[in-house]
Amino acid sequence: MATLIDRNGPRPDTWHVFDGDAGAVPAHADLLLPLDEWRERAAVWGARPGRIGILLSPSDDPAAIAADLERFALVAVRFPSFTDGRGYSTARLLRERHGWRGELRAVGDVLRDQLFLLARCGFDSFALRDDQDPQAALAAFDDFSVRYQSGADEPQPLFRRRGATVSA
Repeated sequence: MATLIDRNGPRPDTWHVFDGDAGAVPAHADLLLPLDEWRERAAVWGARPGRIGILLSPSDDPAAIAADLERFALVAVRFPSFTDGRGYSTARLLRERHGWRGELRAVGDVLRDQLFLLARCGFDSFALRDDQDPQAALAAFDDFSVRYQSGADEPQPLFRRRGATVSA
């Protein structure tokens, strides 16, 4: 089972990923639904108690959920392989174009070496791959002290920020 972390450290994961069996979902559970399931049965899932989250695959267009974002407590983006970078673009689009301000989680093949850039793209929680050490992964957020490019976490590049100083 993946370890969930954010910048503050490991934390419990209360979300149940829908596996196709509606009868196995506890009534008041926080439920993470794949996009196709949400599209097919949004009225049913939206009427149940408990929070709803959406799970996007790399090929899912974030515009497909833009109108429903206020209905979700979590948006998770799946990384089937650490070499598949489409989730980075999905995160930037959700944050910058569609205005998502809630929790954005990276799930799947998530490694320590990706965390700094994932956070720059807008992710704020991370379900680490099982072989990753959560304490070592937390150090990734401090790998770089200066960021020259803009990101979802800092929309202005360093040279545009007032009073910015760069130390050697």
